[in-house]
Amino acid sequence: MTIQTAFTYITGAISELYDEREAANIAHIIMEYLTGMSKLDRIVHKTKILSPDQKQRLKEAIEALQRHEPVQYITGTGWFYGMELLVNKNVLIPRPETEELVEWMVQDAAHRHRLHLLDIGTGSGCIPLALKKSLPDAVVTAVDVSEGALEVARSNAARQRLEISFLQLDALNPTQVASLPESDMIVSNPPYITQSEQKNMQELVWGFEPSLALFVPDNDALLFYRHISIMAKNKLVPGGSLYFEINEALGKEVVALMESLGFADVVLKQDMFGKDRMVRGSIKYKA
Repeated sequence: MTIQTAFTYITGAISELYDEREAANIAHIIMEYLTGMSKLDRIVHKTKILSPDQKQRLKEAIEALQRHEPVQYITGTGWFYGMELLVNKNVLIPRPETEELVEWMVQDAAHRHRLHLLDIGTGSGCIPLALKKSLPDAVVTAVDVSEGALEVARSNAARQRLEISFLQLDALNPTQVASLPESDMIVSNPPYITQSEQKNMQELVWGFEPSLALFVPDNDALLFYRHISIMAKNKLVPGGSLYFEINEALGKEVVALMESLGFADVVLKQDMFGKDRMVRGSIKYKA
């Protein structure tokens, strides 16, 4: 089997699962993963024969795709903010909407120096790594309840040569969060999908990505927003800000929650698709 026929084989095998363009994109990702060659190199060497090992990995990759497994978990990597990050089933796959949240924070931090930044529920580490990349003199701390996620995040920080302090703790435990440092900016992309919403989701999300990082109970959809907001009131310096990525259906509720807890200038922001996706609120002074 040549490189060219392997590419065609992949697109045909997943044609019923994805539209033509997405199938081609996935096939390119798999072929680069198998061969280590760029798209241009694969065009030049399209008649090159795959090795037995490459053919076996191709077979395994197609079987995984046909089980609806996300391609990022197959290759073990995903892209975020211009960085190739390691991912596995301990962490969510980084998404473009979250890049918009980072960009909002970077814009707000322009011309400020030695900021202390805190990320709650870091997963792959994509948010703190992007912030540290953009704000190199910032002091960045990131926490997660999952040691498996923290292993991935630490590996990503080492690969990107970015200095982040990682801590394992439960954001819902007031005793544990009491030890967190004071910060100028706190950010979180917490679990926010209610369990009843799962039936409307694609299987490649809920079937493979960690449920710990996705779901909240139907009877308390604001669980993480409430706990993190209460913590942030105590940990933000005067003038500091809290940023959330949110469930698009809960924008008004998150705004109302933050305002009820004393946050000022609360802003609800839409993502590139016009969906309510981000909220920012500030602490003007300490009580």
